[in-house]
Amino acid sequence: MTASATQLYLHQARDVKSVEDCMTVYDKWAATYNDEVGDEAQSYVAPVLVAQAAIKYKSNKSPADSIILDAGCGTGLVGQALAIGGVKAIDGIDLSAPMLDVARDTGVYRNLAQADMTRPLNNVDETYDTVVCVGTFTRGHVGPDPALRELIRVTRTNGIVVATILDEIWEPHGFKAEVEKLKAEGLVRVMSEDLIDYVKGHGDKAVLLILEKVNKD
Repeated sequence: MTASATQLYLHQARDVKSVEDCMTVYDKWAATYNDEVGDEAQSYVAPVLVAQAAIKYKSNKSPADSIILDAGCGTGLVGQALAIGGVKAIDGIDLSAPMLDVARDTGVYRNLAQADMTRPLNNVDETYDTVVCVGTFTRGHVGPDPALRELIRVTRTNGIVVATILDEIWEPHGFKAEVEKLKAEGLVRVMSEDLIDYVKGHGDKAVLLILEKVNKD
């Protein structure tokens, strides 16, 4: 597929106005997504940076003993980076069934399920040691509420959530305010709000958000 076609999908993804439109774009894009977005020419570094942070800021368990949820897993770029880092138990959720099919072919996921992150998740409370989320908190995709609170809910106490949030929507779309709210409620400790490269060399920046779920008792 040509670079112009790749940019077309990218622009469509960032301009969607509904969950249904988002699903349509990614369903069409799934088969070629990794080649177009994950290659060296695109320098899509966010999946590796998040996987590295998740392993560095892990709970008291080793990567091999941790259970991780890849929320908005797409075709499995983050899952593959986690597996390289020694993680054995990775579950993934995503809106697009064709994306999940590609992720399944990587062989790194324990379980995969279709989920709409603009709604409450079906996952049980306190299930995961770590939750990662890359490429989902961007233009035209998932907003801060209820998604951030849901990711915290399914994380175990003292576990962490590691997510990228596109810098241009961090404050205007209410993500910073939602994090402050979760902090004020005593649900999380903020470990990072650092700015990182999202797509290296293209000027895209993202907030690397790392939250630790705290014990309220």
